[in-house]
Amino acid sequence: MLIVLIFLTFSYAMFQGGFVSWFLFYSFLPFAIYCVALSFYSLNELVVTRVLPKTDYNAGEPLRVSINVQRSKAFPLFYLIIEDNLEETLKYALQQKRSKTLLLPGVKKEFSYEYTIDELPRGEHFFQSFTLRIGDLLGLFEKEKTVSADGKIIVYPAYTEFIYRPFENQYDQGLTASRERVQRDTTMAVGVRDYQPGDRFSWINWKATAKRNEIMTKEFEQRQSHDVFVVMDCVPDKRFEAVVSFTASLLRAVLKKGAQTGLLTISKERASFPIRGGEQHLQQLFYHLAKIEAKCLKPFEKVLETDGFFIQQSVSFMLITAQLTKPLIEKASFLGQRKGSITLFLIKDQKESPTESERSLIAIANARGVRVVMVHDGEFAAAFSEVILR
Repeated sequence: MLIVLIFLTFSYAMFQGGFVSWFLFYSFLPFAIYCVALSFYSLNELVVTRVLPKTDYNAGEPLRVSINVQRSKAFPLFYLIIEDNLEETLKYALQQKRSKTLLLPGVKKEFSYEYTIDELPRGEHFFQSFTLRIGDLLGLFEKEKTVSADGKIIVYPAYTEFIYRPFENQYDQGLTASRERVQRDTTMAVGVRDYQPGDRFSWINWKATAKRNEIMTKEFEQRQSHDVFVVMDCVPDKRFEAVVSFTASLLRAVLKKGAQTGLLTISKERASFPIRGGEQHLQQLFYHLAKIEAKCLKPFEKVLETDGFFIQQSVSFMLITAQLTKPLIEKASFLGQRKGSITLFLIKDQKESPTESERSLIAIANARGVRVVMVHDGEFAAAFSEVILR
């Protein structure tokens, strides 16, 4: 088209003659020459670098990205359109300054711009490439190139600071967690049971042994540890981000308390983290929660049915879900009878009230020994605010 336009203007000037026709030809000639020169200009000399302030963020934090462009030749460029090719999760996040911009570099060899993502979504996000586009002032010629530039950030789930307090006011529970999982207080017998290998001779209840003609031993009060095992529901739900955020807040609060915790999630794959403590364990849990997706194909109660066997007797068992169903309560009640303490956290949106069906299910759960705690998004600390320790 450029060659055709040059030929047409030249033919018009030759056949028409006069000042106007030649003025038109000579006025168009600089644009034509620039377009020809631009066609030989290589975009490979543009070196584009992305500067990320840091690689670790929490959900909701802003991200300011700096883009620097350098080149070796001072070839005049009327404009340069540059776009950071973001993945879908970042592209539709709130941006006051867009990742695509128009620059007027002229003959500058170095130039830059910034864009901001106001609220980062949770997840592991990758930056892969830029799209560069140059052209002439009249839009007759354009050249485009994609430049690779890798980068990655990890956005951990948002969490709320609160103090974890166990719900159970059991024997010898204080404000700090015991490092011993189960201890027996041999001064406080609460019943009798059949003799088991390993029982001490002093534990034998001779009166009960004489009555039943079988060796019976005393059953003592056990000191419960504050270890917590958390199971998070990964079924698709509009409140899934609140579920992840509360799970992160709970795990962090338990570990900061000095207790130990573990986690089970089943999304596209099953992921189980054993009960441990420490900052490194917390980072491992947060990294997993940063990448977790709501892609579980089976109901929450089925998850408990197939994976509840590994829960130890001495830990508190906590379920976190946004959907309360009768089969879930029945399974939680069954596990509570076998495994001990069961607490189910029902996550709701801000100011969302429970339905009549949920109210009746909560009453059924309480009757079956399953504690149901309703937690609203943004009010996570209220889940433990009413727990009073002796």
